[in-house]
Amino acid sequence: MSAAAAPRPIWLCADDYGISPGVNRAIRDLIERGRLNATSVMMVGPAIERGEVDTLQAAAKASPRCAIGLHVTLSAPFRPLTMHFRPLDGDMFMAFPKLLRAGLMRRLDREFFRNEVRAQLAAFAEAFGRAPDFVDGHQHVQLFPQVRDGFVDAVSEAAPHAWVRQGGRDLPLAQRLASPKAMVLDVLSAQFRRRAVRAGLAFNPAFAGAYDFTRAADFGDLMRQFLEGLPEGGLVMCHPGFVDEVLTGLDPMTDVREREHAYLASDAFAQRLAASHVTLG
Repeated sequence: MSAAAAPRPIWLCADDYGISPGVNRAIRDLIERGRLNATSVMMVGPAIERGEVDTLQAAAKASPRCAIGLHVTLSAPFRPLTMHFRPLDGDMFMAFPKLLRAGLMRRLDREFFRNEVRAQLAAFAEAFGRAPDFVDGHQHVQLFPQVRDGFVDAVSEAAPHAWVRQGGRDLPLAQRLASPKAMVLDVLSAQFRRRAVRAGLAFNPAFAGAYDFTRAADFGDLMRQFLEGLPEGGLVMCHPGFVDEVLTGLDPMTDVREREHAYLASDAFAQRLAASHVTLG
């Protein structure tokens, strides 16, 4: 009888490191527990000073497998690193729905986005002493029309060995139709993958983790759905955190972050990984 197949290695990535001290603390806690193996860092966030970088690097170094990436941020309420960036809403990036509409209407200039992504890549390299392992985008902005052109140009020039995150699922059509939000990501990601292939950039083969954050949801049941059929190297996005004043002033995702952290820290999550025959190691 042949030996049982080894569990599938996947990525479980916590977004938004750097958005607040409470989010940072929750992400490090899960890395130290072996319950995350990737996090992406907002270099324009208010909680990314030297101490927060050093403690993240220490947590990742002690983990058997933990990637640190750049969470490219191009939407409000955050502000650009580059001078003369356009379009802006006051001194901030535009809200992501406006940014998506502008891209769909071909009203954006890829060079502004290329320069801003390069500046955020440079800030990451200065803080961490190296290029990021991967590059993704806050609120999926890396997938937006025209934005993705500047994004891919910048990554291929400044961090060509990093992989980039696409948000498309590897599921039958009937299952994909069940989530309108995820369907939008599927469509945008198909175009993003073609652009990344032309630039010679690697990307995750499948994606999961999108859900309606405004509704009270059973995150354990959602995780079961995310892991079902996820191939080796697939990525699940998550947003664990502890709520603090900095977070509440910047982001509507608050209590849901604490629910995600509680589940990911629980024995139930370890049991789910085993039952789904996947590993973060």
